[in-house]
Amino acid sequence: MEQYGVLVLVLIVVAAFLLFKYVRIVPQGMEYTKERLGKYQKTLTPGFHLLVPIVERVGAKVNMKERVLDVPSQEVITKDNAVVRVDGVVFFQVLDAAKATYEVNNLEHATLNLTMTNIRTVLGSMDLDESLSKRDEINHSLLRVVDDATNPWGIKVTRIEIKDIAPPQDLVDAMARQMKAEREKRANILEAEGFRQAAILKAEGEKQAAVLEAEGRKEAAFRDAEARERLAGAEAKATEVVSAAIASGDINAVNYFVAQKYMDALATIGSAENEKVLFLPLEASSVIGAIGGIAEIAKEAGKARS
Repeated sequence: MEQYGVLVLVLIVVAAFLLFKYVRIVPQGMEYTKERLGKYQKTLTPGFHLLVPIVERVGAKVNMKERVLDVPSQEVITKDNAVVRVDGVVFFQVLDAAKATYEVNNLEHATLNLTMTNIRTVLGSMDLDESLSKRDEINHSLLRVVDDATNPWGIKVTRIEIKDIAPPQDLVDAMARQMKAEREKRANILEAEGFRQAAILKAEGEKQAAVLEAEGRKEAAFRDAEARERLAGAEAKATEVVSAAIASGDINAVNYFVAQKYMDALATIGSAENEKVLFLPLEASSVIGAIGGIAEIAKEAGKARS
């Protein structure tokens, strides 16, 4: 009985060992490669799997989730011989566990070195200004090249991001001075453009004012000429009337004409600013008496109309 008990115990231990050794449960997000007699046979997907004892075994356990690799900082010489320090990150995912296991040794190390090499290649073909300003273009170029190169390894490179591009401090200082000079240049250009525009607007305003002033003088001269023409016509008419009255023997008309001219002369003398006292000649009384002829003429003109 004791021998049977030992045999049963041995069988239980062997069964437990075989169960532990050849029964595999693959978790979600993982895939196992199965080898038979040392040769790849198939890929075990998540779930329960049973291996043939002694003949089959698990070759590699591959993480199928997206992974991130930090690209260490490295010095890169640009096209214009500037030395910059560059680092970044790589995002990739295994799509084929068999290729990732058997086509490359140390997948992460190979991907990292490939990325660092292509960073030097891409940045080495660009000037420093392009390297600093075209970050998206650099990322896309790296992604395209690295993804094509790693395709035989059964992985998909989803993103490559350059984290930092750091030029030497002397280049940073030089670029700061250059930017300051450019800003001052633009400010001077804008200020000069403002002065130029102001001068143009001022000249246009003065030109317009001169045109308007000339138009005003022209209009005033036209009005003055018209007024003088009408005044001359009126005087001519008055002279004609007086001449007709003289021809008919009316002495009052002569008195009217002389008195009018005399009164105009007195008005001119009296309106002078430096005249405070006015002396009339002895003949003024006779002239003033002639003014009465104006009233007589007016009366006669009224009788003629009636």
